[in-house]
Parts: sequence; structure tokens; C-alpha cells
Amino acid sequence: MDKLIAQTLCDGLLPLTIGTVSVTEVDPGAIHAVSAFQGQAKSLSEAMKAAHGMALPAPNRATGKSGARAVWFGPGQVMLIGSTPDPLLSAHAAVVDQSDAWAVVRLEGDGAEDVLARLVPVDLRPQQFKRGHTARTLLFHMTASITRVGEKAFQIMVFRSMATSLVHDLQRAMEGVAARG
Repeated sequence: MDKLIAQTLCDGLLPLTIGTVSVTEVDPGAIHAVSAFQGQAKSLSEAMKAAHGMALPAPNRATGKSGARAVWFGPGQVMLIGSTPDPLLSAHAAVVDQSDAWAVVRLEGDGAEDVLARLVPVDLRPQQFKRGHTARTLLFHMTASITRVGEKAFQIMVFRSMATSLVHDLQRAMEGVAARG
């Protein structure tokens, strides 16, 4: 009988450091889509603040911190990352487990913005895209969520089926930036 060995989505691909930029796989813990019922956004925000210490984020923003974060994911939709949702949230929103649906990596270092500038049609410079800002956008050819989580650090989420493509695209961009010197 074969023995099954648990592997992460980026096993054997990450961590990766090229030049001054590194990319590592993140184990985000639980990931849940939280979509407020019509007219319930305010009460959902209050319930999230009471249960998880963070309010619903405004569009293109994230609340919370490493370990428990709420990331705006589109009109009326937030991803609760790292924290199992309090059952009381179900009174105000549809809550759906997405834990197995996403690959999550952290890109950081001097030049991280330069790497992403080769792949993303969004201005991610720190004066425009501060910590806690997030964007649903394209990363090369795939849909992604990009959140600034530090001065020179980004959390990137793509569909799990795109994990290998994500690492490949980041690696090529990192090599291009490093080659500039």
C-alpha cells in the first residue's frame, strides 16, 4: 500500500530568494469567505469586531494583523484569514470555508515593488499602496489578491491550481530585477 505524505501547494518550489527579494509559502490557517446579507453590513462589522477584534474592511483595505486578518475581496465580500469564524457571524452573513481553495505566499525585500511592477497593472509603490491596502487584480495572467502587509512585504493569494504558475512568474520577475543590479 502507498503511504500518503502531506505536502503543501508549493512544496519543493519555495522558499526562494533571488537578489534582495524572497518569496515564502504562508500557511494562513482557516480562510472563510464572508458575504454580508442585504442590509447587514453594519451589524456584521460590529459582530466581527466583537468576535475577532477587527471590523469589516473598507473596499481595497484589510483589517487585523498577521494571524487574523480580514481582506476585502470584492463588493460585499471579505476573506477572513487565519481565524475560524465565530458562529454568530452566520446571523449576518453567508460564511463559506475556502481554506483549500487558495495558495498564499509572502513576497518581501528591497525590490519587492519592482518585482510586482513587472507582473501587476496596479501602482504598488508605498506612497500609493500603504500597509493594509489590498487589490484584486491580475498577476501576469492569473487573478490574484495582493495585500501590503509590511513596509516591503506583500501577501499574494491565487487559486490553488495556480500555485506553480505563481512561483514561476515571481521567479522570472525576481531574476529580471536582480539582473539589473
